[in-house]
Amino acid sequence: MTTENTRPGPPAISPTILVITLSRRVEAELAAALAPLELTVARLGLLGHINGVPGASFSELARMSGTSVQSVHTAVKALVAAGLVQDRTARAGSASAIELTDAGIRLLGEARKVVTQVDSQLFGPDADPIQRQVGAAIVAAFTGTAPGDS
Repeated sequence: MTTENTRPGPPAISPTILVITLSRRVEAELAAALAPLELTVARLGLLGHINGVPGASFSELARMSGTSVQSVHTAVKALVAAGLVQDRTARAGSASAIELTDAGIRLLGEARKVVTQVDSQLFGPDADPIQRQVGAAIVAAFTGTAPGDS
């Protein structure tokens, strides 16, 4: 009988695994907060892309969303049915020009408020100090500002 512990030690810390773990938590929190607006994270992303590039084609939206043109067609069709977007051309054989309706603009504004609340909850002054640090570093990395700069 041996008294040696043969269990492996903890795995090396992986930034990939840490980011995936945190992103799943963030996505779950955001999804729950968006649910009362009858909005999913994916739909929010698509509305944001349509708002950011008015008149975008299905192909452009697919590239921005990292999904297929077929998936974007399906999603946009649902958004049109919900009265949130419109296709200014909507003719077979014509390039589409997709844009938000007034209802879509209002919903996107409400969703932005929800995102701000989730940001504050997960990365704001009362959040876990490590999460605050990660949030500041992410914003700094993508905006070119130093963490803590305003």
